[in-house]
Amino acid sequence: MDLSADDPVTGPVRAGDLLWTPTPERVANANMTEYLAWLKRTRGLEFGGYPELWQWSVTETDAFWQSIWDYNGIVATAQPTAVLGRREMPGAEWFPGAELNFAENVMASEVPGEVALYYHSETVPVTPLLWDDLAGRVRILATQLRGLGVQPGERVASMLPNIPEAVIAMLAVTSLGAIWTSVSPDFGWRGVLDRFRQLEPSVLICTGGYQYNGKAYDRGAELGQIVDDLDCLRHVIYLPFGDVPAPAPDAHDWHDLLDHEPVSRAEFTYHHGPFSMPLWILFSSGTTGLPKAITHSHGGLLLEQLKLQRLNMNLSRGDVLFFYTTTGWMMWNFMVSSLVLGVKPLLYDGNPGYPEPGALWRMAAEAKVTLFGGSPAYADMLAKRGVVPKDTYDLSALECVMLAGSPVSPEVYAWFYRNVKRDLWLHVGSGGTDVCAGFTGGSPTVATYAGEHQHRNLGVAAYAFNAAAEPVVDEVGEMVITRPMPSMPVKFWGDDENMTRYKATYFDEWPGIWRQGDFFRVTPRGGTFVLGRSDATLNRFGVRIGTAEIYTVLESIPEVDDAIVVNLDLPGGRFFMPMFVKLADGLTLDERITSEINNKLRKEYTPRHVPDKIIQVPAMPTTITGKKLEVPVRRLLMGVALDQAANTSAMADPAALDAFIDYARTQQDYTM
Repeated sequence: MDLSADDPVTGPVRAGDLLWTPTPERVANANMTEYLAWLKRTRGLEFGGYPELWQWSVTETDAFWQSIWDYNGIVATAQPTAVLGRREMPGAEWFPGAELNFAENVMASEVPGEVALYYHSETVPVTPLLWDDLAGRVRILATQLRGLGVQPGERVASMLPNIPEAVIAMLAVTSLGAIWTSVSPDFGWRGVLDRFRQLEPSVLICTGGYQYNGKAYDRGAELGQIVDDLDCLRHVIYLPFGDVPAPAPDAHDWHDLLDHEPVSRAEFTYHHGPFSMPLWILFSSGTTGLPKAITHSHGGLLLEQLKLQRLNMNLSRGDVLFFYTTTGWMMWNFMVSSLVLGVKPLLYDGNPGYPEPGALWRMAAEAKVTLFGGSPAYADMLAKRGVVPKDTYDLSALECVMLAGSPVSPEVYAWFYRNVKRDLWLHVGSGGTDVCAGFTGGSPTVATYAGEHQHRNLGVAAYAFNAAAEPVVDEVGEMVITRPMPSMPVKFWGDDENMTRYKATYFDEWPGIWRQGDFFRVTPRGGTFVLGRSDATLNRFGVRIGTAEIYTVLESIPEVDDAIVVNLDLPGGRFFMPMFVKLADGLTLDERITSEINNKLRKEYTPRHVPDKIIQVPAMPTTITGKKLEVPVRRLLMGVALDQAANTSAMADPAALDAFIDYARTQQDYTM
């Protein structure tokens, strides 16, 4: 790499600054390069680089996805008769005629004596789990579940933390053709019931508490309430936690179920079904109304994860993958899916900053993590606590850092190059629970520019649409997907036969075109910017502003810990844009801080970015997974009742809305 004197890593950084270029050796050794050679050898296809390959992948949909099937050697008892039967969205029919099972493809990676995964918690050091133990326990548990009468298509719900038992349970359940769904043990009882009532699970696999920040949390009472409410349950399987009793007198003890004779690979049988057979159900964040029960398929998730992780994320057998997540977020499903490649996921259960701010980097060094994943909020915590991982930990095995969950500022990009590793592939992308994958991300063969996602992922026909439904370049538009993806949901559980809720969620604006609900900009070189949710739009004087632009500026103001900004459309074409800020401990909003915020926004963007008023609040309302509740805040300020504006059971701290409710009731800053 050529490090020039004006290297933005060591000085001021701006959006679009070149931060990293892959070495020739990295390009030559990339899985993407191997795939290009395979395409030339087996298909007679040759491409001049990633942009050309991406263009082919979204133009020749059938040829591309067939190549992914063939390149990865999918295990199937019946081969498909085509790539696409029906092509229209929603309702595309992928690989008709195929018969397969997701768990079987994962278990095909089993190698006796080899490490399958690592796990670590606040009380357990980094510990390997061999394939002998993982696969052996999966087969025993699946056999016991069969004996309990679990049938294909039944829903099995889990309330387990990010521990090996959760992975074992997921693989056992899905091996039978039953449908997996999961929340983490820290979910409130109402949030759990809002999800599980929709699915009517026949089995609940649960534990009585969890450890976080050095403290044990007893969830026995809430767990009992949940079990009592779910009269659909036939069986409860309980993993003991301390002295917390099982939530039902006839609950099966996890350890007793596993205490049976081994089941060999030869004698175990998987349930095989069509490509679209439901695999698991994930839930939207539920910021308004009941969370949507997003149902994914065995084939869709298998094919998407193989493509995403092997090619766009450059993961190979023996790599160690870590992403800080809980079992209630899609990133857990993404992470444990890496087992299908023989990658070793590293599970962590606990506070990422306990017992010291750099705890996860200590863990990453010990486990020799190849790809380290987290959120921009985690990066912000590291910066504020002065953590410099490169000075303390041996990160020689680390090749890639992945950031996901919310927009990432150019300064955060530069922070990783300054403080973690200079020769680092920073993979920043945008995806969602909707497809349990990424829309944007990139490749280790492509340069990294500050604030910019390297490119759209292979097979993802993502574009920025203007109001006339025309794709635009270098303009902010709506993110849309114009071609089907295998991992698009097969349905929302409980939706009607016409898929009314599904269509209203993704296809309300342009029939046949998936609208993701994000502001999106594609650069002339093919990079992308995701600029915040389009349903949290700031539209002033006809100019659309992504909230991420404002939050990026605030990151450079040390007095501001966090913020939410919304825009209210008022009668007569008027509007009011308040900004709510949480300040660093002990600070009170004054004229100096207010002026600094306004001046920076005006200077770094435009006068339209300056809020009409700044209000200090004690806490920011977010979902359990950390997403800001911009839309519910806007609705509250527009006079919508709390129960209609927000689903408080999906919130990390429902009391965080109190200040906004008080402001909406007492404000004199705007009138409706």
